[in-house]
Amino acid sequence: MLEWRSPVGEAASRVFDFLGGGWFAIWLVPIAVAVVLLVLRRPWGALLFVAGSAVSAGIVQVLKTLYGRARPEEILLDLDSGSYPSGHVANAATIAVLATVLVARWWVAVAGAAYVVLMAFSRTYLGAHWVTDTVGGALLGASVALLGWALLARRLRREREAPRPREGSAASFGS
Repeated sequence: MLEWRSPVGEAASRVFDFLGGGWFAIWLVPIAVAVVLLVLRRPWGALLFVAGSAVSAGIVQVLKTLYGRARPEEILLDLDSGSYPSGHVANAATIAVLATVLVARWWVAVAGAAYVVLMAFSRTYLGAHWVTDTVGGALLGASVALLGWALLARRLRREREAPRPREGSAASFGS
């Protein structure tokens, strides 16, 4: 990975660093998605997205503390927590899987998988994680999302299939 480093690769990886962690990924994305789902009258989907994101992030922090794994030596970021599992990749996998089950379109699954792979690559590229950290993060995030979906599947399916009032119709006002 060290041989592949370049200014362009580092810049792209730093964009993924921003997208996958900190206030943007932990607060803004889940809240924004929940608001959109609430506007679309999908409260169970909103609950699943926020809860899945929070549970995934919480488990990552517990595992980082338990394992305390050292990060690679050639790191390009200033990080002070443990390496295993990758929180950025866990977050990406959680978002990707939840988006896939909530939207139920093949292209969302493809885009989500690409996002997770690119996030994992960027974390390894920046030296923030070992490959196994990213695999663990992906499995953790996907597992949390799928477990949440399994618990709420019936409600989510009813919510997705519920008839929606057409925009501009009298039924859409006040209901």
